[in-house]
Amino acid sequence: MNLGSMVNFNRPDGQQLDGYLSLPRRQEGAPAVVVLQEWWGVNDQIRCVADRFANAGYIALVPDLYRGKSTVEQEEAHHLMEGLNFSEVASQDIAGALQYLKALAQRVAVTGFCMGGALTMLALTHHPEFAAGAVWYGFPPIELLDASKIKTPVVAHWATQDAFFSLESVGEIEKRFQEAGVEYEFHRYLAHHGFANETAVGPGRISFTQYDPVWSQQAWDRTLTFFARKLWV
Repeated sequence: MNLGSMVNFNRPDGQQLDGYLSLPRRQEGAPAVVVLQEWWGVNDQIRCVADRFANAGYIALVPDLYRGKSTVEQEEAHHLMEGLNFSEVASQDIAGALQYLKALAQRVAVTGFCMGGALTMLALTHHPEFAAGAVWYGFPPIELLDASKIKTPVVAHWATQDAFFSLESVGEIEKRFQEAGVEYEFHRYLAHHGFANETAVGPGRISFTQYDPVWSQQAWDRTLTFFARKLWV
């Protein structure tokens, strides 16, 4: 059972957007996190991710990038993702979520998984006011990543057996981060894509994704430790 509820907020251009908001027991003084969905949409799994952050003391908001749509089928998920304008999502949808949370918290981080990981990196190039970023096995096409615009500390988690993203691509991003002077931590795990998604294996899911509870827990521990250093005043 999910702990949060749906809320409505405005993008900078005035358009409205829904999102799933999960609150910690003690909201006063709590930092916040924008949580970006995988290509499946805002489903129970990503809402549970927001709840997990709330249980750790954070205000967590998942903007509904698909406008109410979600799926368990790979083909439909790909279709929904292809329908997104990533630049608009980064500059408008995520900006709206950031501003909503800035009214509730002094410091706001952004995190995302797979497609959400790609959007996290783009968001960090658009919004240097994020206090921290956490990327989980996902990044945009390398030609879209201007690392020189990232002024926010980043922790990222990669799977060495990822069938979506090669280790060479991860190495190229790390090189760009180094050249741009980005403050970052990159962690690599002997795991498959989606290793932190408890529903990564099952009917309708991609065959080369695989949840790994051990690596997932370690990545979560590292993320929460990183956020604790960067977000708590």
